[in-house]
Amino acid sequence: MQAHLLEVNNLKTHFSTEKGSVTAVDNVTFHIDIGETLGVVGESGCGKSVTSESILRLLDEKNSASYEGEILYKNKNLLNISQKEMRNIRGNDISMIFQDAMSSLNPVYTIGNQIMETIMLHQRCSKKVAREKAIEMLDLTGIPSPERRIHEYPYELSGGMRQRVMIAQALACQPKLLIADEPTTALDVTIQSQIIDLMEELKERYDMGIMFITHDLGVVAEVCTRVVVMYLGQIVEEADVKNLFDEPLHPYTLGLINSIPDFEGERKRKLHVIEGKVPTLYNVPKGCRFASRCPFADEKCETKEPPVFEHTEKHKVKCWHYKEILNKAGGNDEQRANTNETITSQ
Repeated sequence: MQAHLLEVNNLKTHFSTEKGSVTAVDNVTFHIDIGETLGVVGESGCGKSVTSESILRLLDEKNSASYEGEILYKNKNLLNISQKEMRNIRGNDISMIFQDAMSSLNPVYTIGNQIMETIMLHQRCSKKVAREKAIEMLDLTGIPSPERRIHEYPYELSGGMRQRVMIAQALACQPKLLIADEPTTALDVTIQSQIIDLMEELKERYDMGIMFITHDLGVVAEVCTRVVVMYLGQIVEEADVKNLFDEPLHPYTLGLINSIPDFEGERKRKLHVIEGKVPTLYNVPKGCRFASRCPFADEKCETKEPPVFEHTEKHKVKCWHYKEILNKAGGNDEQRANTNETITSQ
Protein backbone atom coordinates (compact mmCIF):
# COMPACT_ATOMS: atom_id res chain seq x y z
CA MET A 1 0.00 0.00 0.00
CA GLN A 2 1.39 3.38 -1.02
CA ALA A 3 2.21 5.72 1.85
CA HIS A 4 0.24 8.93 2.19
CA LEU A 5 1.84 12.17 1.04
CA LEU A 6 1.17 13.72 4.45
CA GLU A 7 -0.16 12.00 7.55
CA VAL A 8 -1.27 13.89 10.66
CA ASN A 9 -1.81 11.74 13.76
CA ASN A 10 -3.35 12.98 17.03
CA LEU A 11 -2.03 16.51 16.54
CA LYS A 12 -2.42 18.85 19.49
CA THR A 13 -1.39 22.49 19.36
CA HIS A 14 -1.18 24.32 22.68
CA PHE A 15 -0.81 28.05 23.32
CA SER A 16 0.40 29.66 26.52
CA THR A 17 -1.70 32.72 27.35
CA GLU A 18 -2.13 35.10 30.28
CA LYS A 19 -5.18 33.09 31.33
CA GLY A 20 -3.37 29.76 31.09
CA SER A 21 -2.76 27.11 28.45
CA VAL A 22 -5.33 26.50 25.71
CA THR A 23 -5.46 23.72 23.12
CA ALA A 24 -6.48 25.20 19.76
CA VAL A 25 -6.08 21.91 17.86
CA ASP A 26 -7.03 18.78 19.77
CA ASN A 27 -6.34 15.20 18.58
CA VAL A 28 -6.64 16.00 14.89
CA THR A 29 -5.96 13.09 12.54
CA PHE A 30 -6.14 13.06 8.74
CA HIS A 31 -4.07 12.35 5.64
CA ILE A 32 -3.53 13.79 2.17
CA ASP A 33 -2.55 11.79 -0.90
CA ILE A 34 -0.85 12.87 -4.11
CA GLY A 35 -3.35 14.15 -6.67
CA GLU A 36 -6.19 14.83 -4.25
CA THR A 37 -7.66 17.98 -2.76
CA LEU A 38 -8.63 17.71 0.90
CA GLY A 39 -11.15 20.32 2.00
CA VAL A 40 -11.01 21.62 5.57
CA VAL A 41 -14.18 23.46 6.57
CA GLY A 42 -15.72 25.03 9.66
CA GLU A 43 -16.57 28.34 11.28
CA SER A 44 -13.98 31.01 11.99
CA GLY A 45 -11.94 30.03 15.03
CA CYS A 46 -12.48 26.27 14.66
CA GLY A 47 -8.75 25.56 14.20
CA LYS A 48 -8.39 25.32 10.41
CA SER A 49 -5.58 27.85 10.04
CA VAL A 50 -3.80 26.76 13.23
CA THR A 51 -3.74 23.21 11.87
CA SER A 52 -2.12 24.36 8.64
CA GLU A 53 0.37 26.59 10.46
CA SER A 54 1.23 23.66 12.75
CA ILE A 55 2.08 21.50 9.72
CA LEU A 56 4.65 24.08 8.64
CA ARG A 57 5.58 24.99 12.24
CA LEU A 58 4.97 28.68 11.64
CA LEU A 59 3.85 29.36 15.21
CA ASP A 60 6.02 30.92 17.91
CA GLU A 61 7.52 27.83 19.53
CA LYS A 62 9.91 29.83 21.73
CA ASN A 63 7.29 31.85 23.57
CA SER A 64 3.80 30.49 23.17
CA ALA A 65 3.19 27.40 20.99
CA SER A 66 3.89 23.72 21.59
CA TYR A 67 2.85 20.52 19.82
CA GLU A 68 2.02 16.89 20.48
CA GLY A 69 1.44 14.02 18.06
CA GLU A 70 2.88 13.33 14.62
CA ILE A 71 3.06 15.10 11.28
CA LEU A 72 4.63 12.56 8.93
CA TYR A 73 6.16 13.61 5.62
CA LYS A 74 8.60 11.35 3.77
CA ASN A 75 8.83 9.11 6.85
CA LYS A 76 9.86 12.06 9.03
CA ASN A 77 7.93 13.52 11.91
CA LEU A 78 8.08 17.25 11.17
CA LEU A 79 7.54 18.02 14.85
CA ASN A 80 10.87 16.38 15.75
CA ILE A 81 13.21 17.86 13.14
CA SER A 82 15.34 20.98 13.59
CA GLN A 83 14.29 24.44 12.47
CA LYS A 84 17.00 24.32 9.82
CA GLU A 85 15.54 21.13 8.34
CA MET A 86 12.07 22.68 8.54
CA ARG A 87 13.19 25.75 6.59
CA ASN A 88 14.40 23.45 3.81
CA ILE A 89 10.92 21.90 3.62
CA ARG A 90 8.91 25.15 3.75
CA GLY A 91 8.41 26.58 0.27
CA ASN A 92 10.26 23.67 -1.30
CA ASP A 93 8.37 20.45 -0.42
CA ILE A 94 5.35 22.05 1.26
CA SER A 95 4.12 25.52 0.32
CA MET A 96 1.31 27.71 1.56
CA ILE A 97 -0.98 30.34 0.07
CA PHE A 98 -2.22 32.67 2.80
CA GLN A 99 -5.62 34.36 3.12
CA ASP A 100 -4.60 37.95 2.51
CA ALA A 101 -2.08 38.38 -0.28
CA MET A 102 -1.62 42.09 0.45
CA SER A 103 -0.43 41.48 4.01
CA SER A 104 1.53 38.34 3.06
CA LEU A 105 3.59 39.97 0.29
CA ASN A 106 6.32 42.39 1.37
CA PRO A 107 5.25 45.90 0.25
CA VAL A 108 8.83 47.22 -0.11
CA TYR A 109 10.09 44.54 -2.53
CA THR A 110 9.00 43.90 -6.09
CA ILE A 111 7.05 40.74 -6.73
CA GLY A 112 9.91 39.51 -8.90
CA ASN A 113 12.39 39.80 -6.01
CA GLN A 114 10.06 37.92 -3.67
CA ILE A 115 9.56 34.99 -6.05
CA MET A 116 13.26 34.92 -6.96
CA GLU A 117 14.26 34.79 -3.29
CA THR A 118 12.29 31.56 -2.83
CA ILE A 119 13.84 29.98 -5.92
CA MET A 120 17.44 30.98 -5.09
CA LEU A 121 17.09 29.84 -1.47
CA HIS A 122 15.85 26.33 -2.27
CA GLN A 123 17.31 25.59 -5.70
CA ARG A 124 20.73 27.24 -5.22
CA CYS A 125 20.64 28.87 -8.65
CA SER A 126 21.91 32.17 -10.05
CA LYS A 127 19.87 35.36 -10.03
CA LYS A 128 19.51 35.17 -13.81
CA VAL A 129 18.06 31.64 -13.71
CA ALA A 130 15.76 32.62 -10.82
CA ARG A 131 14.50 35.62 -12.78
CA GLU A 132 13.69 33.44 -15.78
CA LYS A 133 11.88 30.98 -13.52
CA ALA A 134 9.92 33.79 -11.84
CA ILE A 135 8.76 35.10 -15.22
CA GLU A 136 7.79 31.57 -16.25
CA MET A 137 5.73 31.08 -13.08
CA LEU A 138 3.95 34.44 -13.45
CA ASP A 139 3.13 33.54 -17.04
CA LEU A 140 1.92 30.11 -15.94
CA THR A 141 -0.49 31.68 -13.43
CA GLY A 142 -2.01 33.86 -16.15
CA ILE A 143 -0.46 37.23 -15.32
CA PRO A 144 -0.10 39.27 -18.55
CA SER A 145 3.26 40.79 -19.50
CA PRO A 146 5.21 38.96 -16.75
CA GLU A 147 8.51 40.50 -17.90
CA ARG A 148 7.12 43.88 -16.88
CA ARG A 149 5.15 42.75 -13.87
CA ILE A 150 8.18 41.35 -12.02
CA HIS A 151 9.35 44.96 -11.50
CA GLU A 152 6.07 46.04 -9.90
CA TYR A 153 5.20 46.24 -6.21
CA PRO A 154 2.21 44.49 -4.57
CA TYR A 155 0.21 47.73 -4.23
CA GLU A 156 0.33 48.18 -8.02
CA LEU A 157 -1.60 44.95 -8.59
CA SER A 158 -5.27 44.09 -8.21
CA GLY A 159 -6.46 41.58 -5.58
CA GLY A 160 -6.73 38.81 -8.17
CA MET A 161 -3.25 39.56 -9.50
CA ARG A 162 -1.75 39.51 -6.00
CA GLN A 163 -3.36 36.14 -5.36
CA ARG A 164 -1.82 34.82 -8.59
CA VAL A 165 1.57 36.12 -7.43
CA MET A 166 1.13 34.21 -4.17
CA ILE A 167 0.36 31.04 -6.14
CA ALA A 168 3.38 31.62 -8.41
CA GLN A 169 5.62 32.04 -5.36
CA ALA A 170 4.18 28.98 -3.62
CA LEU A 171 4.65 26.77 -6.69
CA ALA A 172 8.00 28.15 -7.83
CA CYS A 173 9.86 25.12 -6.46
CA GLN A 174 7.19 22.62 -7.55
CA PRO A 175 6.20 21.41 -4.06
CA LYS A 176 4.41 18.12 -3.52
CA LEU A 177 1.91 19.63 -1.07
CA LEU A 178 0.16 22.98 -1.36
CA ILE A 179 -1.74 24.39 1.61
CA ALA A 180 -4.27 26.98 0.46
CA ASP A 181 -5.74 28.94 3.37
CA GLU A 182 -8.94 30.53 2.01
CA PRO A 183 -7.19 31.61 -1.22
CA THR A 184 -10.37 33.07 -2.75
CA THR A 185 -11.54 35.15 0.23
CA ALA A 186 -12.43 38.78 -0.66
CA LEU A 187 -12.21 38.08 -4.40
CA ASP A 188 -15.19 38.55 -6.69
CA VAL A 189 -16.92 35.46 -8.05
CA THR A 190 -15.31 35.61 -11.51
CA ILE A 191 -11.79 35.86 -10.07
CA GLN A 192 -12.58 33.12 -7.54
CA SER A 193 -13.47 30.77 -10.37
CA GLN A 194 -10.28 31.62 -12.25
CA ILE A 195 -8.10 31.02 -9.18
CA ILE A 196 -9.79 27.68 -8.46
CA ASP A 197 -9.40 26.54 -12.08
CA LEU A 198 -5.75 27.59 -11.99
CA MET A 199 -5.05 25.60 -8.84
CA GLU A 200 -6.71 22.51 -10.29
CA GLU A 201 -4.67 22.84 -13.49
CA LEU A 202 -1.40 23.24 -11.60
CA LYS A 203 -2.25 20.31 -9.30
CA GLU A 204 -2.49 18.06 -12.36
CA ARG A 205 0.63 19.53 -13.93
CA TYR A 206 2.85 19.10 -10.86
CA ASP A 207 1.15 15.97 -9.42
CA MET A 208 0.55 17.65 -6.05
CA GLY A 209 -1.76 17.20 -3.13
CA ILE A 210 -3.74 20.21 -1.92
CA MET A 211 -5.08 21.07 1.52
CA PHE A 212 -7.86 23.53 0.77
CA ILE A 213 -9.07 25.53 3.78
CA THR A 214 -12.33 27.36 3.29
CA HIS A 215 -15.71 28.22 4.78
CA ASP A 216 -17.36 28.14 1.33
CA LEU A 217 -19.11 24.79 0.90
CA GLY A 218 -19.88 25.62 -2.73
CA VAL A 219 -16.14 25.70 -3.47
CA VAL A 220 -15.70 22.44 -1.52
CA ALA A 221 -18.32 20.70 -3.65
CA GLU A 222 -16.58 21.90 -6.81
CA VAL A 223 -12.91 21.16 -6.15
CA CYS A 224 -12.41 18.78 -3.21
CA THR A 225 -11.96 15.02 -3.20
CA ARG A 226 -12.46 14.49 0.53
CA VAL A 227 -13.57 16.81 3.34
CA VAL A 228 -12.88 17.14 7.06
CA VAL A 229 -15.26 19.26 9.14
CA MET A 230 -13.75 21.01 12.18
CA TYR A 231 -15.45 22.40 15.27
CA LEU A 232 -13.73 23.94 18.29
CA GLY A 233 -10.35 22.41 17.46
CA GLN A 234 -11.53 18.90 16.61
CA ILE A 235 -12.51 17.02 13.47
CA VAL A 236 -16.17 16.06 13.87
CA GLU A 237 -16.69 14.42 10.45
CA GLU A 238 -14.60 13.13 7.56
CA ALA A 239 -15.90 11.79 4.25
CA ASP A 240 -15.46 11.95 0.51
CA VAL A 241 -17.17 15.03 -0.88
CA LYS A 242 -20.18 13.24 -2.40
CA ASN A 243 -21.05 11.34 0.78
CA LEU A 244 -20.63 14.44 2.92
CA PHE A 245 -23.27 16.34 0.96
CA ASP A 246 -25.56 13.36 0.28
CA GLU A 247 -25.36 11.86 3.76
CA PRO A 248 -24.10 14.28 6.46
CA LEU A 249 -23.87 12.45 9.79
CA HIS A 250 -22.94 15.18 12.27
CA PRO A 251 -25.53 17.80 13.29
CA TYR A 252 -22.94 20.53 12.80
CA THR A 253 -22.23 19.38 9.23
CA LEU A 254 -25.96 19.19 8.61
CA GLY A 255 -26.36 22.72 9.93
CA LEU A 256 -23.60 24.05 7.67
CA ILE A 257 -25.13 22.42 4.59
CA ASN A 258 -28.62 23.67 5.48
CA SER A 259 -27.20 27.18 5.82
CA ILE A 260 -26.29 27.30 2.13
CA PRO A 261 -28.73 29.69 0.37
CA ASP A 262 -31.15 27.90 -1.97
CA PHE A 263 -31.82 29.81 -5.17
CA GLU A 264 -34.86 27.70 -5.98
CA GLY A 265 -38.14 27.08 -4.16
CA GLU A 266 -39.77 29.29 -1.53
CA ARG A 267 -38.22 32.76 -1.69
CA LYS A 268 -39.66 33.85 1.67
CA ARG A 269 -38.19 30.91 3.53
CA LYS A 270 -35.69 32.05 6.15
CA LEU A 271 -32.10 30.89 6.00
CA HIS A 272 -31.20 28.20 8.49
CA VAL A 273 -29.16 29.38 11.46
CA ILE A 274 -27.13 27.24 13.85
CA GLU A 275 -28.36 28.52 17.20
CA GLY A 276 -26.08 29.41 20.08
CA LYS A 277 -22.44 30.39 20.28
CA VAL A 278 -19.17 28.49 19.97
CA PRO A 279 -17.71 27.86 23.47
CA THR A 280 -14.35 29.42 24.22
CA LEU A 281 -11.12 27.45 24.39
CA TYR A 282 -10.88 28.50 28.05
CA ASN A 283 -14.13 26.69 28.82
CA VAL A 284 -14.27 23.60 26.61
CA PRO A 285 -17.34 21.44 27.34
CA LYS A 286 -16.74 18.15 29.16
CA GLY A 287 -18.73 16.03 26.69
CA CYS A 288 -19.47 16.73 23.05
CA ARG A 289 -18.26 20.20 22.13
CA PHE A 290 -21.32 20.85 19.99
CA ALA A 291 -23.85 19.70 22.64
CA SER A 292 -24.96 23.18 23.73
CA ARG A 293 -26.03 23.98 20.15
CA CYS A 294 -27.31 20.56 19.10
CA PRO A 295 -31.04 19.64 18.97
CA PHE A 296 -30.18 15.94 19.31
CA ALA A 297 -28.09 16.37 22.48
CA ASP A 298 -28.96 14.52 25.69
CA GLU A 299 -27.31 14.03 29.07
CA LYS A 300 -24.78 11.59 27.66
CA CYS A 301 -23.65 14.20 25.08
CA GLU A 302 -23.12 16.77 27.82
CA THR A 303 -21.08 14.51 30.09
CA LYS A 304 -19.18 12.07 27.86
CA GLU A 305 -17.08 12.93 24.82
CA PRO A 306 -18.05 10.80 21.80
CA PRO A 307 -15.41 8.65 20.08
CA VAL A 308 -14.89 8.63 16.33
CA PHE A 309 -17.34 6.17 14.76
CA GLU A 310 -16.69 4.57 11.35
CA HIS A 311 -19.99 4.64 9.47
CA THR A 312 -18.07 3.28 6.48
CA GLU A 313 -14.37 2.87 5.77
CA LYS A 314 -14.29 6.34 4.22
CA HIS A 315 -16.90 8.09 6.37
CA LYS A 316 -16.15 8.87 10.02
CA VAL A 317 -18.09 10.95 12.53
CA LYS A 318 -17.69 12.08 16.14
CA CYS A 319 -21.30 11.96 17.37
CA TRP A 320 -23.31 9.71 19.69
CA HIS A 321 -26.49 10.15 17.63
CA TYR A 322 -25.22 9.91 14.06
CA LYS A 323 -27.50 6.94 13.27
CA GLU A 324 -30.53 8.93 14.40
CA ILE A 325 -29.44 11.85 12.23
CA LEU A 326 -28.90 9.50 9.30
CA ASN A 327 -32.36 8.01 9.69
CA LYS A 328 -34.03 11.42 9.89
CA ALA A 329 -32.08 13.03 7.05
CA GLY A 330 -32.33 9.98 4.83
CA GLY A 331 -29.71 11.20 2.38
CA ASN A 332 -32.00 13.21 0.11
CA ASP A 333 -32.85 16.88 -0.21
CA GLU A 334 -36.54 16.67 0.74
CA GLN A 335 -35.97 14.63 3.89
CA ARG A 336 -32.97 16.75 4.86
CA ALA A 337 -35.14 19.86 4.54
CA ASN A 338 -37.65 18.23 6.91
CA THR A 339 -34.84 17.49 9.35
CA ASN A 340 -33.79 21.14 9.02
CA GLU A 341 -37.32 22.22 10.05
CA THR A 342 -37.19 19.81 13.01
CA ILE A 343 -33.87 21.25 14.14
CA THR A 344 -35.17 24.81 13.79
CA SER A 345 -38.34 24.06 15.76
CA GLN A 346 -36.37 22.43 18.55
